[in-house]
Amino acid sequence: MAGAIALGGVFFVGTLWYWLVEGWSWEDAAYMTVITLATVGYGETHPLGSRGRLFTIALILLGVMNIGYIVNRFTEAIIQGYFQEGIRLQQQRRLMESLTEHYIICGFSRTGRQIAKEFRAEGVPFVVIDSEMESVQRAQTEGYTAYQGDATLDDTLLKVGIERAMCIVAALPSDAENLYIVLSAKTLNSGIRVIARASTEEALQKLRRGGADEVISPYITGGKRMAAAALRPQVLDFVDGILTGADRQLYMEEFLLDPAFCPFVGQTLQKARLRSQSGALVLAIRRLDGTLIGGPTGDTVLMSGDRLIGMGTAEQLRSLNQILGPIGSQKLRRPKNS
Repeated sequence: MAGAIALGGVFFVGTLWYWLVEGWSWEDAAYMTVITLATVGYGETHPLGSRGRLFTIALILLGVMNIGYIVNRFTEAIIQGYFQEGIRLQQQRRLMESLTEHYIICGFSRTGRQIAKEFRAEGVPFVVIDSEMESVQRAQTEGYTAYQGDATLDDTLLKVGIERAMCIVAALPSDAENLYIVLSAKTLNSGIRVIARASTEEALQKLRRGGADEVISPYITGGKRMAAAALRPQVLDFVDGILTGADRQLYMEEFLLDPAFCPFVGQTLQKARLRSQSGALVLAIRRLDGTLIGGPTGDTVLMSGDRLIGMGTAEQLRSLNQILGPIGSQKLRRPKNS
């Protein structure tokens, strides 16, 4: 911009000189200035004296410097843009390669944005995939790791580390695209947990048959929550308060009992004394065969493969995690460390 303004100024001064000092017409003055700045080698429009020739020499030098500056800036912008794009892609590739036990959000629409907010509040690593550059830029502006690509393609999922991911959320508006994601994810990583969005009941059934571990319909879930808000508002507020948000005092977490690490497999809850040791409350136990035991008593026996659902403060849940031993990272997420 500065070079163009300077070149325009030189053109104006040159034209003014030939018009006022040499006494030429505006047309001849402008023509002489252009061929001088362009250094095309045409002859003088009218004979010039010594003073006119010295000015023309100065005009040529100024023109060459200005044009050289413009060309240099233009070339620099192209080269810098090329290398910066290369550096950006290299950094993005390294970031994707460093991700492990992370979550993948497919789609950054209203649903995807809300999921990303909850993941950030939980402090879990995740990456967003969206085919629209505008959505990717918005995700990056909000501080999320984002990748532009078609989430239904295997190549895209591989680039965001699907084989190392813990969970993938298919939150695209299209049920067909979500089904493609479910099939691709399970093919590339059979142990990954897949959560899918469904718009219709028929799509809900197909996504489950396709291998989705959980299928959520915003309309069904929204209707249930609205009914609960009308019938049991305090209960809903309490449950929401321990499931979502960054400023919670109580949390709920899942713990997988692995006999290789947990010393309490085969013991009763009373004998394990989990409540007295950690302060956390065991709300329910999900058996390996899917049986759910709500409000387990002291006589309930802890078995291999059980998933304990506990509630307490962050410190109490960290303590419970240490008592039970490491969680199988391929199955469940570890509790927050802060």
